[in-house]
Amino acid sequence: MRRSSAAFASAAVAGALILSACSSDSDPETDGSESGDGGEETMEEEMVEIEMSWWGDDARAALFDEVITLFEAEYPYISVTQTPVGSPDDLFNRLATDFGTGGETAPDVFALGGAKPQEYGEVGALLDLATVADTVQADKYPDFSTTNAVVDGTLYGLPTGGNATAAFVNTDILEAAGVDVPDESWTWDDLVEIANTVSSAGLTTDSGEPVYGLDLRVQDIIGTYAGQETELGVYDWDGGLAVDADVIASWYEIELELQEGGGLPDATIVTAGWALPPDQQLYTLGQAAVTFGYSNLVGTYEMGGTTEILTPPTNTDKTGVALLPSAFWSINAASAHPEEAALLVNWFLNEPAAAELIQDTRGVPFNPDTAAVVSPLLEGPSQVAAEYVQSTLDSGTVAPPQPNGGANMNKYTQDGEAAVLFGDATPQEAAQTWVDQLSGDLS
Repeated sequence: MRRSSAAFASAAVAGALILSACSSDSDPETDGSESGDGGEETMEEEMVEIEMSWWGDDARAALFDEVITLFEAEYPYISVTQTPVGSPDDLFNRLATDFGTGGETAPDVFALGGAKPQEYGEVGALLDLATVADTVQADKYPDFSTTNAVVDGTLYGLPTGGNATAAFVNTDILEAAGVDVPDESWTWDDLVEIANTVSSAGLTTDSGEPVYGLDLRVQDIIGTYAGQETELGVYDWDGGLAVDADVIASWYEIELELQEGGGLPDATIVTAGWALPPDQQLYTLGQAAVTFGYSNLVGTYEMGGTTEILTPPTNTDKTGVALLPSAFWSINAASAHPEEAALLVNWFLNEPAAAELIQDTRGVPFNPDTAAVVSPLLEGPSQVAAEYVQSTLDSGTVAPPQPNGGANMNKYTQDGEAAVLFGDATPQEAAQTWVDQLSGDLS
């Protein structure tokens, strides 16, 4: 589980980081002992400044500000500069620029997702967490939760928490359209029928906006679909592609059925929805009966109406759902204050006072001690999401991680979807292009 799946193209990754930079945007001394648990410690009084960056909306920024305020009260000699950004790409573009020039201008602590911990770890941009293992309590995290952040046995990040892909169903809309709420046995044919029926019912919101059957962001479901139709999903354990063009084409064929039956909005609306934050998506606005996303979004999706969380439809005996880290906290290898940065990571992941604030907004905690703090606090939608995640964990399904070279998978999937929905390619043509592009990146 901890073997490297990113040993294929370190030179290419290093070159990519430098090219991205062209086109985009000393350890402290102590006079006492330090505690990774935030216990009492005696340090010299000279102030240390570190920077922390993440992506998310204003609510997340306000929440993290509370967490950091508590941290600074506990460690008054550490001042944390907060640089939140709106989207993951905003942060990744900045990091590409910063690390392209050596990393000295990059934040000390930052969030990473997907294959980014492997990509940056392999080229030496991230701190080996073994050097601060006691401070960040790395031994409390199960191996499967850190796979995406391990290169050749070296750990470069710790997960903020775990989520699982789910289907969200607005039961108010289904009732208004005269459609029964599906159960866990539903298939993709059932989804097509439900979505097309809802779209044909002529429903509108209170403000007169049309109601659709399905609010779809293909990047949120393609991995789950591949997990249903193949043994492993998109990738294998050696960092190669585990899915062929026929499987990807069969997904695009489902989208064509939805388009032809009216279950999907116009292609221009579908493609415009790729980058919308959850609070601006059609489902959250009460304009769709079904959507796919990560389990921790159930509270947001409840804003659109009474919502049930279900496993996604499947035509096989597999759900394709695996527990995935929401994101990772990593430390800049060039940080002048790695120990203070590690204290901040530990605070966000393992400090009970911080856990009481963050709860499951970054996924259900993998550290069992932190999970024990969070679980009793969850209620309503959050409790439902946590139970869903636990059922996924109990299933024992662990998908191979996105390897180094897989960063463009979502883009290629979206490109193929657009080509099919706009009539520029057949499902098979779009799928073959997807396989050729991603295979090339991985190799």
